[in-house]
Amino acid sequence: MEFFSAKNVNKVFSNTRALSDVSISVNEQSIFGLLGPNGAGKTTLIRIINQITAPDDGELFLEGRKMRQSDVALIGYLPEERGLYKKMKVGEQAIYLAQLKGMTKKDAVKNLKNWFERFEMVDWWNKKVEELSKGMQQKVQFVTTVVHKPKLLIFDEPFSGFDPINANLLKREILQLRNDGSTIIFSTHNMGSVEELCDHIALINKSVKIVDGPTDEIRQKYKSNIFEIKYKGNFQLVDKALGRNFKILEHTESEKENHLQVQYLNGDSNNDLLQAIMPAAEILSFEEIIPSMNDVFIKAVNESNNQTKNAKNE
Repeated sequence: MEFFSAKNVNKVFSNTRALSDVSISVNEQSIFGLLGPNGAGKTTLIRIINQITAPDDGELFLEGRKMRQSDVALIGYLPEERGLYKKMKVGEQAIYLAQLKGMTKKDAVKNLKNWFERFEMVDWWNKKVEELSKGMQQKVQFVTTVVHKPKLLIFDEPFSGFDPINANLLKREILQLRNDGSTIIFSTHNMGSVEELCDHIALINKSVKIVDGPTDEIRQKYKSNIFEIKYKGNFQLVDKALGRNFKILEHTESEKENHLQVQYLNGDSNNDLLQAIMPAAEILSFEEIIPSMNDVFIKAVNESNNQTKNAKNE
């Protein structure tokens, strides 16, 4: 079920086009990855969703209706540029930010104490923000982002500056927030996190959306028909059996087993590859290589840039 959508959003700053007719649809209780190179337009779209700036054209919808300014109270936003008041005490500031989102002081203190215990931050309550490390400050800002239990959470590079232990802690909490009912828009350059967390992604490049779909389907779409095979046997016989229909990309040999990476050409089926090798070798394992989100990102952006370049040259 659709929870949030942006329809045909355009935005121009001076002579720079930030967004060109961009549409996204985010399902309820999902994690949606908003991806793209630096300067692609992601942050502009996030700022539009947060009502920080307005689109030149296009519309935003929340729970099936047009978004209103008051809907900001339903959003939790963790920006890439972190910002806390350095001289304020941590607890005092967290309460203040929670009250800005409509919480009573009593509820704010109760919810904050719970989060501070979960993140092992209880001892920080009376410290000034400037006394905390960058990573500690980011944990505080994450808590202040989620404490009012927003329906829509927007995280812009949430793992920036975190060590692996705290990054894993944050991933677990993001998944738990999703399981508890939040809908999440997640922007990052960490493609490993995208694979771990995101149900659906949209990739923006040079203001234009170039990829959109479920994460697993996108990875399948960009696969290159490459297979990894472990076998016992003579490589020369295998090479001869494969013939011209298959391209050998990599081959290594050892006493226990041989390793072969093959790309099949001309649209042959998996069975065709197996049937070609089986008479020449004993197959120990056979696996199709599905591209990582990092591979997809690089390939999609390069293809988009080449198309743009070719269009300009015509």
